[in-house]
Amino acid sequence: MKYQKDFTVTHKAAVLRSDPSAPANLLNEDVCLPAAVIKLSSLENNIAWMQNYADARGVSLAPHGKTTMTPWIFQRQVAQGAWAVGVGSAWQAKVAMEAGVPRVLMANQLVGKANMRLVAELKAQHPSTLFLCCIDSLSNAQALSAFFSQHGQTLDVLLELGVPGGRCGCRSVAQAEQLAQDIAGLPGLRLQGIELYEGVMHGDDAQSKIERFLRDAAGLLRELHRQRLLSGEEAILTGAGSSWYDVVCRVWGEESLPENCRRVIRPGCYITHDRGIYQDAQNAVLARDSYACDLAGELTSALELIALVQSVPEPGRVIVNFGKRDAAFDAGLPQPIAHYRNGVLQDNGVQQLTTQGIMDQHAMLSCPADFPVQVGDILVFATSHPCLTFDKWKTLLVIDDNYNVIETIETFF
Repeated sequence: MKYQKDFTVTHKAAVLRSDPSAPANLLNEDVCLPAAVIKLSSLENNIAWMQNYADARGVSLAPHGKTTMTPWIFQRQVAQGAWAVGVGSAWQAKVAMEAGVPRVLMANQLVGKANMRLVAELKAQHPSTLFLCCIDSLSNAQALSAFFSQHGQTLDVLLELGVPGGRCGCRSVAQAEQLAQDIAGLPGLRLQGIELYEGVMHGDDAQSKIERFLRDAAGLLRELHRQRLLSGEEAILTGAGSSWYDVVCRVWGEESLPENCRRVIRPGCYITHDRGIYQDAQNAVLARDSYACDLAGELTSALELIALVQSVPEPGRVIVNFGKRDAAFDAGLPQPIAHYRNGVLQDNGVQQLTTQGIMDQHAMLSCPADFPVQVGDILVFATSHPCLTFDKWKTLLVIDDNYNVIETIETFF
């Protein structure tokens, strides 16, 4: 934007060092706070852990890129062995393809002529990149067929299987089979397999419902293969978010599938993990799955929010300078995990500080009336549900374990 072209500070967590010869350090207040940071050691650990898990299970990994929308991270996931990157929109596909990702799996429907035009341009510009999207209706299939056949292109698609009351997807195996037969007669489309998302299934018996759903999908893939309705060299069967990937691997590993079947899991939030809902989900994975338990190491929280105490207006109440514009708050409020003063860690029981409320630019914390906290102290916060922290930042800082800034990376939401 023209009005920003001469700004020396172009994002809210700008690095402004007092000593240009030394590395910028958050605890020395060399960065405008609040700031969202990623610990490189934890990030690299998580990338390796999930890739090792996929390899041990004999499945391919297509991490869901919508979590971070950060090409710098996509490239590291692919370099570690990711088969593809998952996205949720045509725009996200553009970001992934321009980052050099070899296969882009859009786990969503492609609708709208402008979005189709964008994908057609991307396919022309990146002919060696495989782009896949989902279909769950004949009307969408016909629209895509008309558009891409007119442009002399073939669109690779996956049949989405869903559940009643869920998100997208055919509501029954019979409906999905009929749609596959209809797609076979449409020019410009190539059916490559089946996609699903089991994470929409909840309740006390969620696991048994998910297992039945997964077996239905495997049976559907066998039937489509038998009818020769799949056109690719491989028959793709893909699902698995960050909570049930172990169940997906186990159930599909027990199924008799076509020899050319490629099973693909698509967790996303593992990349930075968290200390909230995804730590709970991973604990459940470890309780269910010996493969996860036997792997070296574990997922660790990599995403932190660094902020300043801006007011202590009364005993027992602390106001910190971040809010809903800076961090996720849909799955639990960010909670402090470390307390610093003048760059020194304070060993005073930070767990006594609790975030009780959050507004646009303020977080309200409670603590004992005599808790030793003062204006200007730095607090480090852990968050829950990383997706909705990432999308609040144009730029994040990659740091070492001593809070030195290693890299500044951009997001593309």
